[in-house]
Amino acid sequence: MAALQLPLVLATRNVDKAREINEILVEHIAAPIVAYAVDVGDDTVAFLLERPDLVAAAVAALPVITSAPDVEETGSTLEENARIKAAALCAATGVTAIADDTGLEVDALEGAPGVHAARYAGEHATYADNTAKLLREMEGVYPTLRTARFATVAIACFSDGREVSVRGEVEGVIAAVPSGAGGFGYDPVFVPVEGDGRSFAQMTAGEKHAISHRGRAFAALAAALST
Repeated sequence: MAALQLPLVLATRNVDKAREINEILVEHIAAPIVAYAVDVGDDTVAFLLERPDLVAAAVAALPVITSAPDVEETGSTLEENARIKAAALCAATGVTAIADDTGLEVDALEGAPGVHAARYAGEHATYADNTAKLLREMEGVYPTLRTARFATVAIACFSDGREVSVRGEVEGVIAAVPSGAGGFGYDPVFVPVEGDGRSFAQMTAGEKHAISHRGRAFAALAAALST
C-alpha cells in the first residue's frame, strides 16, 4: 500500500466536508488519519491531517496564525476556487495544502447552480435553503429531463509553488423530493446513475465515496500524493 505524504492542511471550514474528505483518504491508504482543527480565535480555518502518532508534533510545528487567511472564493471555475483556498493555507502554514471546490450542474437549469452551489440561495444559505430553492426551480420538469452532474476539482499546493490538480464527476438526476438522512448539501435529492436508485443521502459513507465526485477526486489526489 502506498504511503500518503503527510502532514497536509485541508483548506476548509466545513466540518462535514472535512469529515468526508478524511474518510476518503483513510479508505485510500487503509490507515488512520487525525483531522485536527486549526483555529484562529473562535473560528476553525482549516484542518491538519496527520497520522495519530505524529499529529501532536505536526501541530506543534505549525506557525502561529493570528488572522484567518484570505480564502474568498472569487473564481469563475471550480479549479480557480480550489486553488485560491489551497494556496492561501499553504502560504499561511508552510505545509502542503489541499482544497476542493464542488459544483452541481443541472441541465434543465442551463448548468445552474454550478460553481455557486454552496451559495445558491444566498451567501449564508443552509443546506436546506439551497435544496429548497433547487426543487422550486425544478417544479414541473419532466422526470427524464431532471439530469444533472456533480463535479469536484481537488488541488494540492506545495510550498515550492508546485501544484497537483484532479477532477471527479458523477452523473445523476434530481429527485422530486428529498430522501435519506446521511451526507450533506444536495445529497438528499441527488440520485447517481451508477447507483441503485437511492440518493447519496440514503447510502452508507463507503457506498457514496465509491462513486461520488468527491470520492473520485480525492482518491486521485491521494494517489498523486502517495509514494
